[in-house]
Amino acid sequence: MNAADPDALVELRNLTFGYGERVILDGVSMRIPRGKVTALMGASGGGKTTTLRLIGGQYRAQKGELLFDGADVTSMDQPALYRTRRRMGMLFQFGALFTDLSVFENVAFPLREHTDLPEALIRDIVLMKLDAVGLRGARDLMPSEISGGMNRRVALARAIALDPELMLYDEPFSGLDPIALGTAARLIRDLNDALGVTSLIVSHEIPETFHISDHIIILANGGIAAQGTPDEVRQSSDPMVVQFVNGKSDGPVRFHYPGPSAEEDFGVSAS
Repeated sequence: MNAADPDALVELRNLTFGYGERVILDGVSMRIPRGKVTALMGASGGGKTTTLRLIGGQYRAQKGELLFDGADVTSMDQPALYRTRRRMGMLFQFGALFTDLSVFENVAFPLREHTDLPEALIRDIVLMKLDAVGLRGARDLMPSEISGGMNRRVALARAIALDPELMLYDEPFSGLDPIALGTAARLIRDLNDALGVTSLIVSHEIPETFHISDHIIILANGGIAAQGTPDEVRQSSDPMVVQFVNGKSDGPVRFHYPGPSAEEDFGVSAS
């Protein structure tokens, strides 16, 4: 194996993954630079969330390597994988808070699960994390008593509870109103810089994601269609990238899923 790139926390090297005969990622190579915010974008079904699951070891690649801080996740045994996961934080789409636990108890959960810290210290850490997302005053509320935007911020506080080196965000802006979306985007950028973490965001929100990201990767057709700074990706001439970035209905991504012709299905002869 070639030496790991010291400037990259995560590297995919000629990685292939699929479901059965359906290939999702075909020999993909990419790097996630340390200390930066990287956005993973592209049309639905392109392998973005799959990539997050591969990084976390939920899925194992059929071919290639996936390095986290120089260690290949694809070959780790369960104890090594669990140790590696503790160095990652995950913000799930729509937050995924435990509905029967209060805001405080949700954030405290990973601390109690993975550490032997005394309760007094856990309390201080939880309140500091909630304060970082502006919700220290909501500590005693239940998830059903807070808005969708607040739910996402509590989930973010929980994700950073163990001070991860890598933060993974799966569609952090979905379903948020413009104010909550802007708040979430600013928090991701500010926390990345304040904590010195590396962030990988899966998102379809072009304006906000491009605004807070240092590096953009566009996935398409099992590979990388474009990557670089937001300005470099905007200037791409790849038809799929142009369609995606500009939200065009006409382009390589078609409205109709491939299938038999209308004449075949409905028995109508072509005129």
